[in-house]
Amino acid sequence: MKKLRVRTVIISDVHLGTPDAKVREVNHFLRAVRCETLILNGDIIDAWQLRRGGSWTTNETRFVRIVLKKMEKQGTQIIYLRGNHDDIMSSFLPLDFENLRIVEDHVHEGLRGRYLVLHGDVFDTITRNFVFLAHLGDWGYRALRRLNRLYNSWRAWRGQEYWSLSRAIKARVKSAVSHISKFEVQLAQLARDRGCTGVMCGHIHTPADKMLGEVHYLNSGDWVESLTALVEHWDGRFELVEFGSFLRDFPYDPEDAGVEDGGPERGADASPALSPQALVMAARRTTPRVAVTRR
Repeated sequence: MKKLRVRTVIISDVHLGTPDAKVREVNHFLRAVRCETLILNGDIIDAWQLRRGGSWTTNETRFVRIVLKKMEKQGTQIIYLRGNHDDIMSSFLPLDFENLRIVEDHVHEGLRGRYLVLHGDVFDTITRNFVFLAHLGDWGYRALRRLNRLYNSWRAWRGQEYWSLSRAIKARVKSAVSHISKFEVQLAQLARDRGCTGVMCGHIHTPADKMLGEVHYLNSGDWVESLTALVEHWDGRFELVEFGSFLRDFPYDPEDAGVEDGGPERGADASPALSPQALVMAARRTTPRVAVTRR
């Protein structure tokens, strides 16, 4: 498979365990890139949905295996930042493994300056202080996504392209636009306070690459609607990658179906998906000489 070779890859908001997660697409993206550092910036696994009985499929298991093989076979440094949907990690952070760090926030030493990396929910008052309302809002968002799936099935039947209702609402409703703007300004100010030239976040599912004053603001978007990631090239330049454009340069290879970096895998129908508990055990077996530190 043809590979995109970059210094750093940043993805967020995959929401594994939910029906709207574009797992096949993100798996293809990860297989088609090689990097020194992979930053998983929160809400990779949607523990909220899994606690409500969400499904875990073979493709979700494949995502975890791809990440583990990058760490083991390619020596990729994996940095996992806690999000609000995977907040079950909060009670035991930080954790340091070999080539794997699980942390609350991180400072990325870029070639063009220091970048503060965090999921971003720290500035979401409802998420942090009103958990019941946050779950209620999540239920409403999932209901909107179900409606969106039905609407896009009808559009596909008519030969029309995909259209995101929730993205349209965020772009047109004044209060949503105001919330996003305030979120961006607060993160930029935090980066200034921490002595960083830029900030990288996720959380609001709105990809961005822009300057806010002297601060470089980057949002990696999500793998539910926007299907975007951030990459840092070897010259220090950051780029927001959209999957549709990426696919034109790095198309699916039929021979790679069900194959991860480092070796073949049985197809989806040949073996059942691993449970999250089994994945934890697999991670322990795959990561050699684990040393855990607490600070």
